[in-house]
Amino acid sequence: MTAFPAASTAAIDIPDLPDRTRMRRETGARLRSAMAERGVDAAILLLNNNVVYATGANWPLGDAGLAHVERPVAVVTVHDEWPHLFLPFRAGAAAETELPADHLHPPVYLEFDEGVADFARKLADLVPAGSTFAVDEYTGAMLRARDRLFPGGKPVDAATVIGPAKLIKTADELSCIRKACRITEEAIVDIHTGLAPGQRQIDLSAGFVRRAFELGATATMLDAIWQVMPESKADGVWTKHGDLALPLLTTERELAAGDVLWTDVSITYNGYCSDFGRTWIVGRDPTPRQQAQYRKWREILDAVLAQIRPGATAARLGAAATAAAGGDRPWLPHFYLSHGIGVSAAEVPMIGTDLGAEFDENFVLRPGMVLVLEPVVWEDGTGGYRSEEIVVVTDGGFAPLTDYTYAPYGD
Repeated sequence: MTAFPAASTAAIDIPDLPDRTRMRRETGARLRSAMAERGVDAAILLLNNNVVYATGANWPLGDAGLAHVERPVAVVTVHDEWPHLFLPFRAGAAAETELPADHLHPPVYLEFDEGVADFARKLADLVPAGSTFAVDEYTGAMLRARDRLFPGGKPVDAATVIGPAKLIKTADELSCIRKACRITEEAIVDIHTGLAPGQRQIDLSAGFVRRAFELGATATMLDAIWQVMPESKADGVWTKHGDLALPLLTTERELAAGDVLWTDVSITYNGYCSDFGRTWIVGRDPTPRQQAQYRKWREILDAVLAQIRPGATAARLGAAATAAAGGDRPWLPHFYLSHGIGVSAAEVPMIGTDLGAEFDENFVLRPGMVLVLEPVVWEDGTGGYRSEEIVVVTDGGFAPLTDYTYAPYGD
């Protein structure tokens, strides 16, 4: 089991399984409140994760070609408790939603001029004239018809309303995330314990995905990563920033004894994501140098965890990690020390990004925020060490949402 600093953890009441109707009402109220604060009367949402958040509907994501021709679209109005959902025919039978029947509509085809014209007519029946809109994505046809769709003026970016709404998770959202993590960790066990030279990366993926869906996963969020790390940066894939490349796509590569694997997998449960990352060694125990890297990683993780509480800034967490690492930032330059998670595998808050120090200094932690911590320790000749832990900020500190062994390195 994961050993967290006891003095920094705080209990939080998370239901074993989510109450979907309650979650839908609470997240809907949060979204409408964010819209009202910014003077937005209606939001049109095309991005899958935003539709999931706004409507509670979830479905196995189709390939990009189908998603862009026939995809779910949500219309949220500030004065209606329930959003309207335009759902693809092929997703209708599989989608799960608590929306009233009169808020479920046939699909709209927003890639085409005729489809946008049809949507404009339907929109006029749902939203009063002169309303202020927010939109998260435009198709080309929507841009061509923007004046007809939005006669009241150019819409605002929907990220300004849905981003703040997503920041604080309800108890049922936390239940979904924790359940997604438990499915992931249980599905990983057989892959981890059976790891051996001669296996192919894609074989690990096949076994993991099959088991995850048997355990109740809704979808896979990314192709599972089982990346073989080079012994030195000079031996790795070229990157513009001169550091390590991660993630690299899984292939038919056969694993060899001594390969250092950086794993990264994510599935969804009820539309909410997991995130799993560990470092494994194929067929061997870690060397003393590799074991020392793991201990350094734990020191960094513990230093960050000790700072997590309401009122702490993102900058404080970054400073604690850097100090524990001896003055160098212990995370990949194209990623972050930490990111959030919810209906997306990576969402705000993000700590240590190219948004800069001022952003981190002004971002303050609040209860209900979820952090995925992923520091990295590197020393040429070892393959490095990286793992991920997910915690939720509580009134008194934090509570873990993940619980998986660090074998073969420790506990």
